[in-house]
Formats: sequence, structure tokens, C-alpha cells
Amino acid sequence: MQDALATPQWKKAMDEEMLALKKNQTWDLVSLPQGKRPVGCRWIFTIKHKVDGTIDRYKARLVAKGYTQTYGVDYQETFAPVAIINTVRVLISLAANLDWPLQQFDVKNAFPHGELKEEVYMSLPLGFDLSENPNLVCKLRKSLYGFKQSPRAWFGKFSYAMKKYGYRQSNADHTLFLKRRKGKVTVLIIYVDDMIITGNNDDAIRDLKHFLGTCFKIKDLGPLKYFLGVEIARSKSGISFCQRKYTLDILEDAGLLGAKPEKIPMEANVSLMPTGSDPLKDPTRYRRLVGRLIYLTITRPEITYAVNTLSQFMHEPRKHHFDTAHRLLHYLKGVPGQGLLFSSNGPLHLTAYCDADWARCPFTRRSVTGYCIFLGKSLISWKSKKQ
Repeated sequence: MQDALATPQWKKAMDEEMLALKKNQTWDLVSLPQGKRPVGCRWIFTIKHKVDGTIDRYKARLVAKGYTQTYGVDYQETFAPVAIINTVRVLISLAANLDWPLQQFDVKNAFPHGELKEEVYMSLPLGFDLSENPNLVCKLRKSLYGFKQSPRAWFGKFSYAMKKYGYRQSNADHTLFLKRRKGKVTVLIIYVDDMIITGNNDDAIRDLKHFLGTCFKIKDLGPLKYFLGVEIARSKSGISFCQRKYTLDILEDAGLLGAKPEKIPMEANVSLMPTGSDPLKDPTRYRRLVGRLIYLTITRPEITYAVNTLSQFMHEPRKHHFDTAHRLLHYLKGVPGQGLLFSSNGPLHLTAYCDADWARCPFTRRSVTGYCIFLGKSLISWKSKKQ
């Protein structure tokens, strides 16, 4: 903490965060009532990178220690929906086929916009003297990152604003908001504080942007290029959807960037994985690797079955399982930028394929079911699952 205060970039980021919280009237300084216990807080420091890997900005965020909250006292309901990745793929596919623009926006300090219903107190932020009286605490008016109810409070306020402006919330994906008028369509989808806006009405998109700017502090990120770790590029042939940078990060963590990629069949030795080999000394490392591979299946349907198999040994992984995961990494090293292409031409009709093998698993004798769904020529959904 002292090192951050002594670093100009981090100190500036902390000052910006505190200024934003002050403008938002996030809290009042009060004496702690008898019988109440304040929730602690801490600073989280993050370096934001551009698509090419260079530093974009230094970001400091004040986060409450929500793990110390007590249910029924400090918070009640916590559920908040997040965007379904299949919905995002459908939107991008429609934009590619219909030549719709894809605009990306970011809400600055999203969670502090949410109104708190509970009476919550927080200790003073470290590094800032907000009052001459050190015994004062912050009585929260607005939500804050780290509180268990923060995502629900923020999404509740955002959805209320969108409905008030005339948008309809989708029943299939509650993070999707639509507005239709005289053949014109405007669509918004939000993932926490990142949102994508598209449609065939440029005026409606501009009006929506202006409306959101009056309700929240938003940042226009321009045409969609990078969303949830996915790189998006547009050309005459369509829109590409890949996780090249994310893949290279996985390979770097595994120490494989300098190694020569092996030319191996992608699914080799994945389905027959003996459990009799030596126990893995670092199972946490295996779980972290498989977890990252699961997220990589957002754009890599060809590894879905392999990752599905590897994830079945998370509880007690063996050395052979880790070696098999590394074989998959060698395959990824050979094609790190492979992903999906949402074609810009083709009929907009749904086509689905499904199949199942017959008792393929040698241990449980269960079958594996797989399916894939296309919108026109674009693959938008797939799955591999043991029955």
C-alpha cells in the first residue's frame, strides 16, 4: 500500500477513484452506532492493457471486504444476471449478416450507482484522511465493489433506467434489451459494466448513448474490438471472433512460448485417461489450467470435447492428466489465433446437429452427447456432455 502511494501512476488512479466516489455521493461520514460493526475495505490495483498488449491505463479500485458481511444484517438478495455468451455470438452473427454497427461502451464505477437498501457501514479508506475525527466511519448510500449485493443493486438500477426509456427486457436473456419501432431495431446487451449496442437505426443508437450518458458516466470505446477477453475484427467477409492474446497468456504461464509446438491430433489420448498414475503434487495448478481452458472454449469448439474430459478429473488429478493437458497446450501453440468467423453473407435460418456415441467412457460406460447450432453459416452454440 505504501509503495502504491509513493508511485505517481497509482496515486493518480487512487485520487481519480476517490473523486468519482465523492461525486456520486457514495457515503456519509458518521459515528458508528452502538451494536453495529463496520465492513473493512482495501485497494485493488490493475494495469489495463490494449489489444496489442501495451499498457492502456493504471486503475485503482476501492473494494469492500464483502466476505465479512452477515446475511440478513448487511445484505439480503445477491443474484444478478450476466450476459449469456451464446447471446453475444447471435448478436455478432446478426450484425455481420445485416451489416449492423457494433458499438462498445463501458460504465465507469458501475457498482456505486446501485442504491443500497440495507444499513451498511464501512471503515475509512486507507491512505486518505477524510475527516479529522478518526473514529468516524462511512455510512453507505450507494453500493460499492466487493459488497455481496452490489451486482444486484447495480443491475436493478440499470434495468430500471432502460425500461423507463422504452426498452423491453428479454425473457430469454435478462441482460438483453430491445426496442422496435416501425421496422427499426436497437439492441443492447450488458455484462456487468461492459455493453454492446447494435441495430439498424443510427439515430436510435445515438439517442440511447446520450440517454445513458445522462444517467451514468459512460466511456465510448468505439467499434467493438475487445470484449470479455475476446478479440473481434471486422472485414468484408465477416466478423472474426478469437482469443489469441488469452491463449498466449495461458501458454506463457505454462512456460511453452519458447517450446516448439508438437504436430499432434487434437484429441489424441484424451478419452482414455488412466487413474492409476502418480497423484499430482500441485492439483491447484491443474485446476487453474483446466479452468482457463474452459473459458477458451468460447471461441474454440474443436477443443470442447477434450476440455470436457480433462475437467472430469478436477477433484483428484493425476500426473497423466496434467501431461495430457499439456498435449492440448502444444496443439493450441500451433494455432493460437484460431477462432470463429461470422460470415457476412448467407440466409438467416437456424440449423442444429446433434449426435451421441455408444458408451464411450471406459470407466462409467456412459455415452457422450454433442450438438452444434448454426445461424446461417455461423456457428453460434455447441456443447459436449457426458450423459
